[in-house]
Amino acid sequence: MMHQNPDRQKMRSLLDESKNIAVIGLSDKPYRTSYQVSEAMQKAGYKIIPVNPEIESTLGENAYSSLSEVKERIDIINVFRRSEYLPGVARESLNIDAKGFWAQQGVYHPDVPEILKKKDMLVIMDNCIKVAHAVLR
Repeated sequence: MMHQNPDRQKMRSLLDESKNIAVIGLSDKPYRTSYQVSEAMQKAGYKIIPVNPEIESTLGENAYSSLSEVKERIDIINVFRRSEYLPGVARESLNIDAKGFWAQQGVYHPDVPEILKKKDMLVIMDNCIKVAHAVLR
């Protein structure tokens, strides 16, 4: 069965209650979608936590190689990786006390809800956080 994203009110509540967004696959290149979306969320008042082993920093923030290295509280895990990598990111997310797992537009894997079912975490896939923020806020 295809995963159904939470309703608009639950997504709005997640965005309202969150402050820190860990962005898996955040690029340091301004022309990349991950950079543009994260920059917009940063300008909207969220703290962006880059998670990408290929970069040292971006958007004025030091980057981490993995979620497990992040010492700050993470409210939303926002994923900019190809769909086949989602199960691995979801497994790593099991060790994080986040409120939401958000995979960007075009990114979906049917195994993710099953992996995260033991966590009290909203699972949103194939949905742009920047667009949702603009529409729901």
